[in-house]
Amino acid sequence: MDTHRILFVCMGNICRSPTAEGVFRKRVEQRGVEHQFEIDSAGIGGWHIGCPVDKRAQQAASERNIDLSSLRARQVCVADTQYYDSIIAMDNDNQLRLLELADEPHRHKVRLLLEYADSPDNLEVPDPYYGGENGFDLALDLIEDACHKLLDQLLAQRLAKHPRPR
Repeated sequence: MDTHRILFVCMGNICRSPTAEGVFRKRVEQRGVEHQFEIDSAGIGGWHIGCPVDKRAQQAASERNIDLSSLRARQVCVADTQYYDSIIAMDNDNQLRLLELADEPHRHKVRLLLEYADSPDNLEVPDPYYGGENGFDLALDLIEDACHKLLDQLLAQRLAKHPRPR
């Protein structure tokens, strides 16, 4: 079975998208399907290239046994839009910029993370960078919920394409 390549994208790749990468990676490991996924994250802007994840995001994730300490920010590029099977944006602005970056045949891959969440009223993961400490927990709550359902959907799609022999 082929590997599904998934990229999470936010503005600077130091808060929301690396958090989503870490959460999704943990979910994949818990389900024992690591071999089925390649998981990464990137930012629209290049301001933080090479920087670690924001300490507040690391702390919030660490309290839920998610380690983001090895992740470093990078900027998304056109090649990413061609390479990855799913490109998951944290908010409408990120999604718009990704759609502008991607060539027409790859735009269908770009989705909002919260399209997979329970509460479709709000489709944006709020950026906790300029907010208070609680903003990181709120973002993490939304990301965890959506990543759980995203993984369920991707596994169901893979099973439909590659049914197990009886």
